[in-house]
Amino acid sequence: MADDAVQRPLTGITVLDFSQFLAGPSCALRLSDLGARVIKVERPDGGDASRSLYLADLAFDRDSALFHAINRGKESYTADLKDARDIAAVKALIRNADVLIHNFRPGIMERLGLGWADVRHLNPRLIYAGVSGYGHAGPWKDRPGQDLLVQSLSGIAWLSGDRDGPPVPAGLSITDMMAGAHLCQGILALLVRRGVTGKGGRADVSLLETAIDLQFEHLSVHLNRAEPMPERSGISNANVYLAAPYGIYETADGYIALAMAPVDRLGELLEVPELAAFRPDRWFEERDEIKRLIRDRLIQRGTSAWLELLEPAGIWTAPVLDWPALRAEPAFTALQPIQSVRSPDGETLNLTRCPIRIDGEILSTGRPAPRLGAHRQSIDREQECAT
Repeated sequence: MADDAVQRPLTGITVLDFSQFLAGPSCALRLSDLGARVIKVERPDGGDASRSLYLADLAFDRDSALFHAINRGKESYTADLKDARDIAAVKALIRNADVLIHNFRPGIMERLGLGWADVRHLNPRLIYAGVSGYGHAGPWKDRPGQDLLVQSLSGIAWLSGDRDGPPVPAGLSITDMMAGAHLCQGILALLVRRGVTGKGGRADVSLLETAIDLQFEHLSVHLNRAEPMPERSGISNANVYLAAPYGIYETADGYIALAMAPVDRLGELLEVPELAAFRPDRWFEERDEIKRLIRDRLIQRGTSAWLELLEPAGIWTAPVLDWPALRAEPAFTALQPIQSVRSPDGETLNLTRCPIRIDGEILSTGRPAPRLGAHRQSIDREQECAT
């Protein structure tokens, strides 16, 4: 769907994005997808550090493809926040903005004269949103707020992998991306409140609080039981509190996932009569023995053969697909999850699109991330006309 094919709900909202890397920019990206104008405020000497953070050496239009993935559709305004003239120009932007996003460490914005107490007087309708690593108080507040470190500190890494193996972090920057989503939720809630009261407000999230919230399903059990860290299953671990057969198993030609399923019924289908001996109230306590029997049976046939047997019987199961296999699926094509952006030089880069549909319509954009400082002059002219 073209950029202007649907009236986006945040059309007319201006966002100043002072953040870099993932959490803050991903929040601003989603606001942009929903129609907001996002002006990325960057330092003149290099801009957002993710411009030069190359994954697999993949570059596009002078910057990393990663930068384009989370900054597509934005504008770039360069400013030295230690320069009095640039600070004055930035404050002029703030006076006319709706939202300000930053992810500086606690105290930095205040030292720059851009803290909440400073800017709320410039613009009482402003929504001021910040991401930190560990909040604004406590002994960890000045630690580096980085996704892998937070996964490690929060217990997330201990949830994956089998019992006798090491902790395994998620292969994605889950706390960064979810913190960005949480911040977006806070901003949208404050925009709704502003529509009622006319007053702005402040939203804050931290990577650590996000990591804790991500574990609510497990922590709500742990916090109400006198227990140490729950033990991971020794075989096909996928959830520390779920009974067998929950997990991923190797087949003769790949892997298959089994979710919640009656062990006795599974035994009938797999022709493993020993599984009938396990009572339902023992499916958790004896999960490793149950999983061993399932594992030893599933390895004997290919994934497709098992799916043809289990799916018609109502067993919750799925093949474990890699990216090429996923992309080959008609279900992937039906969702139209990929969009292309084009650089000023005519290069094309394929990226994921906004996963939200508005009024049934897909939200996509053909605009790449901005070149550093590309919009400084035009935005300054706008400010001059506004005053």
